[in-house]
Order: sequence, then C-alpha cells, then structure tokens
Amino acid sequence: MKSPKSRYLLLLFITCFCFGQEKSGKFLFQDPNLSFEERVNDLVGRLTLEEKVSQMLNSAPAIPRLGIIAYDWWNETLHGVARTPFKTTVYPQAIAMAATFDKNALFKMADYSALEGRAIYNKALELNRTNERYMGLTYWTPNINIFRDPRWGRGQETYGEDPYLTSILGDSFVRGLQGDDPKYLKAAACAKHYAVHSGPESLRHTFDVDVTPYELWDTYLPAFQKLITDSKVAGVMCAYNAFRTQPCCANDVLMTDILRNQWKFDGYVTSDCWAIDDFFKNHKTHPDAESASADAVFHGTDIDCGTDAYKALVQAVQHGKISEKQIDISVKRLFMIRFRLGMFDPVAMVKYAQTPASVLESPEHGQHALKMARESMVLLRNEKDILPLSKKLKKIVVLGPNADNVISILGN
Repeated sequence: MKSPKSRYLLLLFITCFCFGQEKSGKFLFQDPNLSFEERVNDLVGRLTLEEKVSQMLNSAPAIPRLGIIAYDWWNETLHGVARTPFKTTVYPQAIAMAATFDKNALFKMADYSALEGRAIYNKALELNRTNERYMGLTYWTPNINIFRDPRWGRGQETYGEDPYLTSILGDSFVRGLQGDDPKYLKAAACAKHYAVHSGPESLRHTFDVDVTPYELWDTYLPAFQKLITDSKVAGVMCAYNAFRTQPCCANDVLMTDILRNQWKFDGYVTSDCWAIDDFFKNHKTHPDAESASADAVFHGTDIDCGTDAYKALVQAVQHGKISEKQIDISVKRLFMIRFRLGMFDPVAMVKYAQTPASVLESPEHGQHALKMARESMVLLRNEKDILPLSKKLKKIVVLGPNADNVISILGN
C-alpha cells in the first residue's frame, strides 16, 4: 500500500502533467504517431454537445480552445474544381466526358483536379479562408444518377443512361480523385444523389419514388454499390426525394439496410442541401426540425447541408429523442475524414499538402482538357457534307444569350 506522501506526489504529478498538456495545447489527437481512430476518439471526447452539433453542419465553425480551424465541407469538382476564387482547369461537362468511353482519361482528369484542389486548399490555409465555401477538400462529386429523361435539368452532370458505364466511369473518377496513398486521401469524393433521383426537377423536394426491386437493383443502385464496395468512396450524399414514403436521408431501406448493413459503408453521409428541412416543410413526414434531425442522424446522415436544422439536435438530445452517443458516431465519422485528409498533421508528413500553386491551369492539365473535349464530340449527322469545315473560313459566329456567359459556359 502506498504511503499518503507517495499518493500525494502521484496525484501532484498527474495534475501537473494534465495541466501542462492542456496549457501547451498538445492534446493526444494532435500526436501523429497515434492511429487515426485513437486521435478521433480523443478529440470527440473533448467536445461539448453544442460543439459536436456545430460540427455536423456543412459550415463547421472553429473550436479555438482545441486549435481546430473552421471548415466548410461544401465543394464541387464535377469537371474541374468549381466556383473557387482561383482560376482552374475546366474539363468537358460530365455527360460529354462519358461520351469518350475513356475511363483512363477520366481517372487522369480527376487526379489533376484533386491536385489543383490541394493547391487551392493550401492557399486557403495561408489566407485563413478555410471557413469559406468552395475552398475545402471534400468534393460532392460524382453525380452517378441515371439520366433517362431529357427533361431532367441536372442530366448533364451525370454519365448518362447506362448503369454499367456510369459504374466504370464513377470508379475511375473516385480512384483518381482520392489517390493511392495508403494513409492519406488526396481529396474526398462523394457519390450522389442516393438514390432513385432523376427528376422531375420541379418536384424533387416533395416527390415520393417507388420502383420495382428489379429496377432498384438493376438501374439505380449498381453505380452506388460499385463506388461504395469497390472504389471505397469517402462520402455519400442522400437525395431530396422520398423513397417508398420515407425521405431518402432517413430511409430504412436505403440508409440502414442497404448502405450501412449490406454494403458496410463506414464513410460519411451528407444531406443534399436543405434536404433535412424538406422533412417538415415539404414532405410533411416530420413535425419539426428537432424530430427530423434526430431521425436523419439515427439513419446515418452525418452532415446537414443547410443553415440550422441540425442545431435542433441539442434539444433532441435533451428531450430524449436521440442519445449523445448516437451524435458521437456521426461526429467521429466526420473527423475521421478530416484526419485522413491530413488536416491535423504536419505538412512534411502529407505529400499532397505540399502541392504547389503552379499546378493551377498547368499546360499539362490544359492539354488533357483539350484531348477530352475532342474525344467527347459525337457526330450524329453530316447533311450536305458541311463537315469538315473549309479551311477558307475566317470566322465562326456563336449566337444566343449564353454565347459569352462565363457561368453558363463553365457549368456548375
């Protein structure tokens, strides 16, 4: 048995050690020698309920006391990094890239896009702008919905009408974007919109879809299954619409049975933007934000892309609608992605974090964009032998309201 003096000295040592750790800011989660799981558990264990919930919004605020910087999860790189304040290489729209039937070219495009995205994120760190949308490393791409109705306004974002081609091209994109480092992600891809989401666009916030089991598994799920089980995509975005009366982001069949149980997906899920609000505002399946948010998290939706619906999770825990342990599961998934992206490690340890700004619009990337544009063109008809155009032509005029509209030309 220890003497009272030795017990006092031991207690004094532990107190001093813990105080020194907190004071120096050297927490366990900051130790790169520990596993990501150990670090994530340590970090989340230090958060208050309010802090945990704040990290489940797409615009996650900083937590200064732990040295955690602000981060916005929302970014896009459908055909080159989009909407960023920096100039980037723009590739043909997704539907055009699909027309090349060239999975290797798509892999290279995604690889180049991820490199440019890394350069942008490095700039965001330098400028203290990581809280801004379109500056992060979590890209909500690719769109692997099936395009079979030409009236659907998002069809150009997809790889077309064929589930097999969509699966193969989506796989190449994810592998190119996420890289092959055994420890770190170059960037985080996200398979969207899960699932059975192909219009009608005007009804997407209220539409309740029901398809046969054959159509579900033969048409709408093959690409998602490929990207989740084989490509190891980091994220999934659940859709606006309902499926068999339940909103997709809180759907027993899609989210629990198939995604988490059958496919064993352990990455993060984000809602489509303001989809949680649809539960109580448009689908009318839930009475309020509190019940909608609790149900979405219970079904494994980790991020509310929106402004405030998930803030009601604090009250949901207090009212016993969901446990804080369930909140912890989602928050741990989210920080695991950020750790895998190297956001908590020294730059010297993460090769992707050393990407120079010179990759932005590099000649090599531009040449690849030109190659893909050429390969994407499909000649349907050549009436009166108009093609090839005569070399004597001096000018070609492009007419219409979008002829010089940069936003329309770049696409989103």
